[in-house]
Amino acid sequence: MISRRWKHAASAATLAVCLAAPLWHAAAQTADNTSRNKEQAQTADKQSNAKSDVETTAKIRKEIMADKGLSTYAHNVKIITANGAVTLKGPVTSDTERQRVAQLAADVVSADKVSNELTVK
Repeated sequence: MISRRWKHAASAATLAVCLAAPLWHAAAQTADNTSRNKEQAQTADKQSNAKSDVETTAKIRKEIMADKGLSTYAHNVKIITANGAVTLKGPVTSDTERQRVAQLAADVVSADKVSNELTVK
């Protein structure tokens, strides 16, 4: 009776390890673009904490999120505002979407203050 319980416990433990192994392997291979981001002059950690810059970023984010025609990628672009200048970074699904996100930002600040560094995935 005891050996049967141990067999079931051992089988359950083996099954759990086998099922979890692919998940661990996938997590270990996730993309990490930290080194590439360090080469960039304008990164999200350069976001100004000035009240006007934070408000500008929030307004742009609100406009982007309100446009339900945009993809999840577009909804998640990085918006970096420093001294009133806005930099947009990240992937989008098409050139049309790239232009739309830049236009939404330009509607909040003037177009000459928007640096569109979005890439088409």
